[in-house]
Parts: sequence; structure tokens; C-alpha cells
Amino acid sequence: MSVEAPLRTVASAVAIERGNPSVLEAVARPEVHLAVWTRPLPAALSWLPALDFTKIDDLDFEISLDAAEAEIAEGLAEAGYPAGDRANALLDEICGHARRFAAIQRLDAVTIRLEVIETDACRKFHADHVTARLLTTLVGSGTQWIHGIADPDTPIRQLRTGDVGIFKGRLGADPVGILHRSPPILDTGETRLLLAIDPVAALGMHA
Repeated sequence: MSVEAPLRTVASAVAIERGNPSVLEAVARPEVHLAVWTRPLPAALSWLPALDFTKIDDLDFEISLDAAEAEIAEGLAEAGYPAGDRANALLDEICGHARRFAAIQRLDAVTIRLEVIETDACRKFHADHVTARLLTTLVGSGTQWIHGIADPDTPIRQLRTGDVGIFKGRLGADPVGILHRSPPILDTGETRLLLAIDPVAALGMHA
């Protein structure tokens, strides 16, 4: 059994937040470990909180950017999301983030996860084993994050519903400077809908 190396952190890492999607490009800078596009949830997705999530399946699949629209549309239909204008709005949301993330990370393919969360998933502060990960919460409380070490006195920050963050992972920064976790919602009755986009290293990482 392999043992993961201890997580090293650095307090000097920078987090940048702006109300423009171009801010996400800042994560390419060595000192920036988190870039956040602060925005409200698009009005075209205002129907999402009213969904019956007991009838919605999670999505987790790899896509090439060349076939993104068709593959994501098929996945949303199979997962039980509504058709028509609502499906198109959610498709545009996911495709837009996938293409922006792929451009910033210089990828040809990404992994898409759209998850319904009702428990304390990933409840400990951590850095993911990826170069970078895009996270946006479409329903419910946003991802929590901190600078440096998860100490009881460390101030906890939190993305809002609709905010888009790109977090550097353990393969993109050594040591890492920003840790994150899912907000604790167990026993609250809250449901979250989380979109996560990762690189597909074997297919898409340019030299």
C-alpha cells in the first residue's frame, strides 16, 4: 500500500477575487494559488434549487473539448435533468467553464463532475491531487477555503453560490498555499449541487 506524502503548505500564497471571468487566468501565476470569479448564479439557472434531486444522478465523465456540447448534453439527459431551455442553460454553463478551464490549463480534455451533495463530503481542509481544479456551487453553500495550515484559529473564507474558483492542487504547487473543503451540511437538510472540472492528464496536458 502506498502512503501519500505529508501535505506541505506555505502562508505566502495569494488568492485573487474579481467580478470578471478573466481573473481566473491569474492562477497561471506562480504566487496565485486560488483565483475566484465572484458572480451571482446566472438568472437562466434560477430553476435549479427547485429540482427534485432524489431523481437526479451524479455525472462523472471525461470529455474532449471537440465534442463537449454533445457529450455534456447526453450526460445531462441521462442524469435526469429537464429538457428544453433549462437543459440548454445548464449545458451552456458547464461548457463555458470547461472551455475556460481548458484554455487556462492548456488542455484538450477535462473531467466533468456534477454532484448532488447532502452529506459532509470532503469535510477536512485539503489540497487535491491534481494540477488545478475548477469548483462552482450551483445550489447551496459554496466551498470553504483557508490560507495555509488548518489550525483552529485560521480564518475560514467561503465562496458564494455561483462563484467560480480555480484552486491549485498538489501537482500544481509545492508547497500548496490554499486548502479547501466542502461546507459541513450534515443534518441540516441542505442539498448542494457542485460542478468540478479537472484535467485529464493522459489525454490533454500540453508540454
